Amino acid sequence: MRTALLVAAFDSQLKWCARIQRELESRGFACRVVVPDLRAALSAQQIADAGVASVETMAWDDVIVRSLKADVVVSGLSGPLTKRLSIELSALAPRLDGPGPVVVSGWVGIIIEKITAGYLDRCGTDVVAVNSAHDAAHFRDAARWLGLPDGNLLVSGLPLVSATPQPPRQGPIRRVLFADQPTVPTSQAERGYVYHQLIGYARAHPERSVRLKPRHRPGEDTFHRMKHHPEDLLRGIELPANFQIDYTPVDVALAEVDLLITMSSTACLEAIDRGSRVALVLDLGVHERYGNQVFLDSGLLRTFRQITDDRIGAPAPAWRDGYFHGAARTGTELIADRVEELLASGERPSRAVWETDYFRGAVASHLATAAALVPRQSPLARRRLKHGPVKGTLSHVAYNGLPPVVRRPLKRWAEEHQLF
Repeated sequence: MRTALLVAAFDSQLKWCARIQRELESRGFACRVVVPDLRAALSAQQIADAGVASVETMAWDDVIVRSLKADVVVSGLSGPLTKRLSIELSALAPRLDGPGPVVVSGWVGIIIEKITAGYLDRCGTDVVAVNSAHDAAHFRDAARWLGLPDGNLLVSGLPLVSATPQPPRQGPIRRVLFADQPTVPTSQAERGYVYHQLIGYARAHPERSVRLKPRHRPGEDTFHRMKHHPEDLLRGIELPANFQIDYTPVDVALAEVDLLITMSSTACLEAIDRGSRVALVLDLGVHERYGNQVFLDSGLLRTFRQITDDRIGAPAPAWRDGYFHGAARTGTELIADRVEELLASGERPSRAVWETDYFRGAVASHLATAAALVPRQSPLARRRLKHGPVKGTLSHVAYNGLPPVVRRPLKRWAEEHQLF
C-alpha cells in the first residue's frame, strides 16, 4: 500500500493537510499525520475541528527518517521549516535506492506577506501547490530571475475552497459573522476599535444576528499568537442581545451566513465559495501590517459606515477568477493527480532545483548554521541581555514552563506593574 506522511504544527496547517489527506485516502493511500516537536500547538478541539482522527508528535529527526520511507510527504509547515525539510531530504535522498518521496508544499491561506520568501522556502519540493494565478505569475518571475526551474509549480487553488463558487446569496441579511484574526490588527486600540464598530453594527441592525468568531479559544495557540483576545477586550462591556462571541468553526458557520466581515482572513474566500456576501474592513486604511493590500483589486474593501448602510461590494471578476479557476477538478484532486503522475513516472522536479546555485547556497547556509559555525545567541541569553540576569531568567522560565492560559495573564500583569 502506498503511504503518505502529512506534517503540520498548527490548526490552519492541519486543516490544509486534512483536506489532502482525505483525497489521498480515497485513492488508497495509508496516511499518517505527525507534528514535529518544535514550536507547535494543537489542542484536542482543534484536532477535532480539522476532522483528523489523531496526530502523533515526533522528533524532527524522526520526521526526516519517516519521510524517506514514505511515498508522499505533505508539508503544511511554515516556509522556513519546509525549507529545512527539503534541504535535509536533499542531503539524504541520493542514498536511497529509488527516487525518494514526492514532497508537496503549499500555503494554508491567502498570502498577505513574504510572497517571494515563501515561494523560495518551498521551491525545493516536488509539488508547490499555488492558491492563485496571481501568485503563480509572481513565482514564475522570481524563478526566472534566480535561475530556478518552475516545473514544480501547480496552480491548484486553495484546498479549502472549490473550483467554482456557489452563486451569490440573495435576500435580506439576517446572519452576520466577523472572522477575527490573531494579529490583524495587532494593537489593543485598533482591535478595540474594530470590535466596537461591530457592536455598533449590531445595535444598528437589531433584527440581525451578529457573531464574532475569534481565531482560537482562550488558552489555545495558533501560528500567529493573539495578544488581545476579544473575550478580554469586551469583558464588562454591555453587549446588545443580538451580538455574541461564537467558536463554531468558520466552515460550519458559513452554511447560514449572509454576510462575512473580516480584515484580511482567508475566510473571505471560503465565504465567497459558499455564496455569502463579503466585506473587508477599510476603516484602518490599507497597509501591509493588515494584509489588506492584496485585496485592493477585490472590490470588497468597505468602511464600517458602508457596511452598516448595506453598501456591500461584489467580488471583482478578475480577482475572483484568480482564486477560483473554474476547472472540473478541485484543488485537492489536482494535487493528488500530480502526486500520482510523479509516482508513476519516477520524476522528481525537486532534483532540478537542488542542482541550482541558489539552492546549493541555501544548503551551505543551513549546514553552516546547524553546525554552529555561525554564532547564535540562545533565547535565555537574549532575555537576560534585554531584562537583566534575574528578570531575564524568570521571563525565560515562565515562557517555557507555563501554559499560554497562565503565561499570558501573568505577562499582562507584569507589564501593567512595569516589572518588565
